[in-house]
Amino acid sequence: MSLLSAPVSRSPLARGLATVLAAGALATAVAVTPAAANDEWGGSGGRQEQGRYRGVVTAQRLALRTSPTRGSDVIRYARRGEVVSIYCKTPGRKVKGNPLWYLLTDGTWAWGAARYIDNIGPAPRWC
Repeated sequence: MSLLSAPVSRSPLARGLATVLAAGALATAVAVTPAAANDEWGGSGGRQEQGRYRGVVTAQRLALRTSPTRGSDVIRYARRGEVVSIYCKTPGRKVKGNPLWYLLTDGTWAWGAARYIDNIGPAPRWC
């Protein structure tokens, strides 16, 4: 008997093997697919996703630096009105009374003084 003319009913072993293979494929797909939940808490079980925090630069020209201190090297400058992606916040050297610095993810990872970045939406998580 050839496979093309095999009867429609399968043995319990073949059905069990097919079930295990299908379950494995589903588990693999779930494991490698990012969550796309959009519930009433803002998606992702109420947590902000990486890079989802945003802010707008309020300084005329804001130095973005290699570490959260005014003495570190400047990577680039951001201009007033520029919208930036914020990864997280951390305390650092105070800038005009504000000790917070934001780690930005716009092309390069750089630190910007939170004193000159207004949040758009929720405040970033702590680093």
